Order: sequence, then C-alpha cells, then structure tokens
Amino acid sequence: MSAGFRISPALWERIHYFASFPQTGVSLQQMVLFGQHPSQGTLLKASQFLSEELPVRLAHRVKELDALPCNLSDMPSIRKVKNWYAQSFEELISFPPLALSPSARQSLNAHLNSSPSPSETTAMGHSHDLFLPPSTPNPALSHEQMDADDMGTWAFGGGEANGPYGEGVPYRQAERVDGTPKGAAGSWKNGSGTAVRNGGIRLRAPIERRYYAHTPSHIYPPEVHDYNARFTRALEAIKRRHDPTVATVAQGVLEWQRTRGIKSGSGVGIGEAGATNGGGVVQAWLDRFYMSRIGIRFLIGQHVALNTQQPHKDYVGIICTQANVHDIVQEAIENARYVCEEHYALLRGPPVQLICPRNLTFAHVPGHLSHIVFELLKNSLRAVVERFGADAEDRGVGYPPIKVIVVEGGEDITIKISDEGGGIPRRAVPLVWTYMYTTMGGQSIDPDYHAGDFQAPMAGFGYGLPLSRLYARYFGGDLRLISMDGFGTDVYIHLNKLSSSCEPLP
Repeated sequence: MSAGFRISPALWERIHYFASFPQTGVSLQQMVLFGQHPSQGTLLKASQFLSEELPVRLAHRVKELDALPCNLSDMPSIRKVKNWYAQSFEELISFPPLALSPSARQSLNAHLNSSPSPSETTAMGHSHDLFLPPSTPNPALSHEQMDADDMGTWAFGGGEANGPYGEGVPYRQAERVDGTPKGAAGSWKNGSGTAVRNGGIRLRAPIERRYYAHTPSHIYPPEVHDYNARFTRALEAIKRRHDPTVATVAQGVLEWQRTRGIKSGSGVGIGEAGATNGGGVVQAWLDRFYMSRIGIRFLIGQHVALNTQQPHKDYVGIICTQANVHDIVQEAIENARYVCEEHYALLRGPPVQLICPRNLTFAHVPGHLSHIVFELLKNSLRAVVERFGADAEDRGVGYPPIKVIVVEGGEDITIKISDEGGGIPRRAVPLVWTYMYTTMGGQSIDPDYHAGDFQAPMAGFGYGLPLSRLYARYFGGDLRLISMDGFGTDVYIHLNKLSSSCEPLP
C-alpha cells in the first residue's frame, strides 16, 4: 500500500513531463463501437491506449494536488490522495511492455495493417472507415477547453518512433510551430489550426483516432493474452486503491475548513456573513478533480469488464446498450424510499409516482443514472418528510406524492423530479451546488474515521447534488434545479441519448 510511499525527485520529473500533454477524451458511442466485438487484439489496443492515457490523466491530478490554493495541499488527507495518484502513475509507467519474438511481431504488424474482411465489415456496420466516428464537444465545457488534435498515427511497433511509454506503445511528440524553442514567445497551433492550451505545444498524438474500430481476426500469441491479463490485474489494484478517494478528499476539505474557521456544513469556503475565504477556487478544483475521477474510473471499469465479464447481448463492458430508463428509475425510487423509511422510522414513506414509457431505452451506464436519481429522490423525500412531519400519517395528513416524469426528446431524455417539500430560499439556491453545503445539522466525521468507508462522510455532507451534476455532465447531459420557495422544488436531469459527446476533461 502507499502508507510509506514518497514521491522521489525523479518521479516528480516524470510527472511534470506527462502532465505537459493534454488528456484524450472518448465518447460513449466510441466505447460501445470499439468494444462490441472484443478480441485479444481489441483488448491489446485498449490496454495500450490506457497505458498511455491514464498516466497523463494521473499526472495532471498529482501536479494539481501539489499546488492547490489556500494551503489545501498541506492537509494530511489531501497529501494521502496525492500519494495514491503518484503511486498509481509510477506503476503504470513502469509496467512491463509487451514482449514478442520478431516473428510474432511481424505477423501482428501484417494483420493489424490489413484491411477488414467482408464479414468483419458487416459486423462493424460500416464499410471502409477503420476508425471510430468523431465525438462532439461536451456542452459541459466551453469550446476553448475542448481543443483537440486529430493528427498522427498510432502504430504497433511501427511508425516513425516509439514514445516515452516503451516500444510498441502510442507516442506523443511535441514540436514548435514556428521552430523556436519551447517556452519562447509565439503562437501555438495544433494540426487542425485551433489553439492548444498546453504550454504552446503541437501534439503529434492522434487524439481521438487512437481508439480503432477495426481489429482483424487473428490468432494472437500467448504473450498477448498474458499481457492483457496482467494489465487488467494492475488496473484492478489501482481501482481498489482509489476507492476511498471521494471520502478522503472530503475529509481533507473538512480539515482545511477547520484551519480557516469555516463553519461545518456551510459549503466550501463559505464563512460567516457570506465571506468566501477562497472557496470559489476550491469549488472549481473539486469539480475538476471529481470529474477527472469519474473519467478515470469509467475507463478502468470498462476495460476490466471487457477483459473479465462474459459477453452479454445488451452490455459492452459496463455500458448497457439497451438501458431501460423505467426499470433503473423504479429501482432508485424503491431504494430511496427504503433509506427514508429507515432513517425516519416510517411505516410508509412519501409516495413516488413514476410516469415513464416502459420501453424507453438508450445506451448508458446504469450505475451513473441510478446514482443521480437516487441522490435527488433522497433530497425530495427528506424535504417532504421534514415539512409535513414524520408523524404526518399518524395525524391523518398524509404526504403529497413526489412526481417523476420521464420524456424522450430529439436529443435528450429528460427526467423531472417534482416535490412539495417547501422549496429553497432564492438566496440559497447557488449554495446547493457547492460541496460541503448541507442543512442537515450535527454532521461530523468521527475521529476514528476510516477512509475506506465511502458512506460515512458522505451522509449529509453536501456531496449529493454537485456530484450528481458531474455524473450527468460526463456524457453530455446536465442537471438543473428550479425552486418555488414555500412550495417545492423541480429538478431536471438531462441525458444525452445520442451518446456522441466527448468526456469533459478538465
């Protein structure tokens, strides 16, 4: 484990080097098309993609964790998370590359450079395009944040050069547009003519086309099977290491709030008399950090599932291509009502009416949608119970129903959750999106808090709404709230049913 892990000067140098490259986003559509006919060749390409992409993403986060504003980087829990990310980075860049005999490498190169057969073309559903369809900018980010470079080649043991990841692994090569040295003044452009916001570097890395749709049928040597299995086990270990990250960062923010005299539960950096105390930059960092974490865990989870799970007609890894919205929402309703009834010791909690077509399906990660709906319903149920009282049924008053309406549009599937829980004062609406803001009193982390317990610090710690919004935005959706103070609240979940939006990488 990382209890005694320390970042050496040499490792810091590698971290800064990898952090100088931009992250590469993929879309849900690309992930489905790439993994729908998995083979050892598909898994090999996915392994090589992740062996390049994950160190870049981890390096960005380590560098940022080391330079957080307002002394947040000095908090013990934040340093712990930084070491986790650095250790995972080190394990990935030092992971043994695929070793093949010259004859096996020559055979693989010949097959990987061949054209698809008619049967493979039919299976892929398109004729001559060897690459996945391009993704569209995610509306969660501005276009300036979505600069991408679509040039270059991704070769297996070929191409002009191998990169810092070892032989046969995709490379990134940086060069100045006007030939002047790095760091000198000047304008930087990428291959498509758009500005690159990464220290003025033109990247020869194929940003989106490193994910191939076509992998020829081939009998792959045992070395490929072994490499895929070993890399999958390494990713599983990294994923387990980072399981308590959300909780540990929450603990670190609480530590930081205490050092600045910020009242617990008042939101990130929101002090007495509305003083921000640096909370704006911390809030922005938490959004970036947690969005990045969602992306990293999605890529790892998808890769592990493709390598370990049996094929299923409705699933590609963890992505359900026919996710039934009615069933997912209904399950979230039952779970949220159960939690409400247990918490308030109710025989029967507020009723929830679901209006949704039973056959409405689209490609999505069921766990993401379930998490969003569950968190929002918990808020609505709590608001209704606290407005009308836990003894409302005994007094013969009864609870007004919470309504969940699902509608399919041309681009989005929209879920509206409406309650009569009294609403939110207009001045408090912006606060509900801030981390650590909660109206639930008496919440504190036990001195014997264990970082591995995800649920402990999340109960009543104001993470439900901001994290749910990040999950919605990850695949090009959004989460919006409209409140009528004195009556109730409407929350709208917008889900991009086209599945073409690129990850909103920070």
